[in-house]
Parts: sequence; C-alpha cells; structure tokens
Amino acid sequence: MYAEERQQEILRRARTIGRVDVVTLAEEFAVTTETIRRDLTALERSGMLRRVHGGAIPVERLGFEPELAARDEVLIAEKERIAKAALAELPEDGAIIIDAGSTTGRLVQALPADRELTVIVNSPPLATAMATRLNLTVIMLGGRVRGRTLATVDDWALRPLADLHVDVAFMAANGCSVAKGLTTPYPAEAAIKRAMIGAAQRCVLLADHTKFANNYLARFASIQEIDVVISDTGLDTGVAAEMAAAGPEVVRA
Repeated sequence: MYAEERQQEILRRARTIGRVDVVTLAEEFAVTTETIRRDLTALERSGMLRRVHGGAIPVERLGFEPELAARDEVLIAEKERIAKAALAELPEDGAIIIDAGSTTGRLVQALPADRELTVIVNSPPLATAMATRLNLTVIMLGGRVRGRTLATVDDWALRPLADLHVDVAFMAANGCSVAKGLTTPYPAEAAIKRAMIGAAQRCVLLADHTKFANNYLARFASIQEIDVVISDTGLDTGVAAEMAAAGPEVVRA
C-alpha cells in the first residue's frame, strides 16, 4: 500500500470512529509506529487531522473545517471522477449555479467549451477561473469572503439569489445523511446554500464518500430536495441505497 492510500484509509477510520491510535494502526498496516506518526503528521499539515497523545482525531470533532487549499489536495482522483460524471447534468444552454468547494471547483475545470452557459458562483477563485472563457457568462455573488472557504456570504450574496432562477445548482456540503440532510459548520454559508437550492429547478450534490460520515451544525437542505447525488466508488453501497430510497438518484463515479 502506498503512503497516500494508507493515509486516506487512516483518515476514513478517524472520521468513522472518531479517533485513531498509533500502535493499533502500525499493527494493522504492518508498518512501524514511526511510519504511522509520519502519516499523521502529513494529515495534520493538510488540515484533516489533529494530533493528540497516542494518535489523532479528525478536525471535525474540534468544531472547525479544513481550509479550501487543504481540502483541494486530498481525494483528487475521486473529485475529478465526480466532476466528470456531473457534466451529464449540465443543460445544453441556460443558467447554472456552482457552489464554492473543492469538488465543485473540479467541475469548473471540466466545463465544456461548446456550451453557452451563464454560471453563477459565490467563490472568487471559481469566478476568476471562468472569467476568460468566451462561452461562459460569469455572475459573481458579492458579500463578505470567508477566508477558510473563500466563499461569499451575508446579505450582498443572498439578495440577488431571491430574484434568480437557474436550470441546475451544483452544490457542495460538509456532511450528508438521510436523517439530517445536507449540513455545513457555518450558518452564514448554510443560508447561501439554502438560497441557491431555492433558485434552482434541479439540484445536484457533488460530494466524495467522506462527506457521508458526518453531520454539522447548520442544515441547509433535506435529502429529498436533491435530485441527484454524485459521489465516488468509496461510498458504501448500503448508504447509497438508503439515499436512493429517500428520493435522489445516486451515482457512484
């Protein structure tokens, strides 16, 4: 097993059970404790785990979310597959919303050059990435920019959404479950996401498999409000079936 694969499995376990132990991981992966400590250090530097005595815990347990740059460096292949699958949900022309996020950012990179689209975003980096594309009309929602997620929030972002209607909203979430719906740690971002969904005829959630193990402070949609959930093959088949039974189409890319 390569170091990156081992680190992703360590992260998955930490998020599932709430904590990982150095000695136990070393035994299970048949590597030295020094190797596991290096893995935990790498995951801590990427903003995914926090080291504690004898092991590590996921940052979600500490009540904050990793910065966008850190999230953009993990599960790259999975996010690219999700983005590619999301292209099937694009209208031939018309208007779409792309929510701020690392997986939705991959969708921005994958947008085809042969469709005339109006794209509404609440992320300055995503707006900049599309601004020179001749086939795209980019509308940037104003407001305060959150440093951690680089998403715009508050009234100047909310007000325009009340008067907009788009064909599809491509949404991101920190957590997702049938019981609790789609959640995020920050209420101001939840308000923007809720308004985005309200402005869309159809909603597509782009979320890697790690997002289905957690729930966060602020809910912005029920699972029934989502038309399509696109994740990766790491999504548990039982969880996928439970999601599909609740309403949305589920795609494991």
